[in-house]
Amino acid sequence: MSKVTAFITDGTEEAECLIAVDLLRRAGIDTELVSCNGTREVLSSHQIRIVTDKTFEEASFEDSDMLFIPGGMPGVTNLTAHEGLAKALKAQAAADKYIAAVCAGPSVLGGLGLLEGKKATCFPGWEDKLIGAECTGAGVTADGKILTGRGLGFSIDLALKMIEVLEGEEKALDIKGRIQHPETI
Repeated sequence: MSKVTAFITDGTEEAECLIAVDLLRRAGIDTELVSCNGTREVLSSHQIRIVTDKTFEEASFEDSDMLFIPGGMPGVTNLTAHEGLAKALKAQAAADKYIAAVCAGPSVLGGLGLLEGKKATCFPGWEDKLIGAECTGAGVTADGKILTGRGLGFSIDLALKMIEVLEGEEKALDIKGRIQHPETI
């Protein structure tokens, strides 16, 4: 079974994060929601309280097949400043494992040099933060082990792509049909 670690902190856009966590869990993927603010309770960008599975300090990432960074402000600023997360993302890339990010989240990867020579997408206006990337402007962009999404409106499609690369196209299509994705009606 694949494992994904989704990071969240105060100011994270909750829907971008939880849509991915929900769909990954529906697909049977072991998905941990990890707080980067020192407590298991996070206050999202729209003032919704979320209780995570673990804090960053309690979690282990070496066995994660994919790390996921959602957007939202000031969540992205908070994630960018987290030194432990930076180290985990660099280790994930060095191990040639998957990393996914959505909205302003890809800027975290750009700041770490992880998008160098890659195609990526992000929320409009954040392209200059995707240092070294070719910005596609697409809803979802996959380049090697880097998956990026433009924003909340593409969160379902990004989550389905995450499922596809980890568990195969058949599993992604199954979930897509079960959630009544407009393309399946």
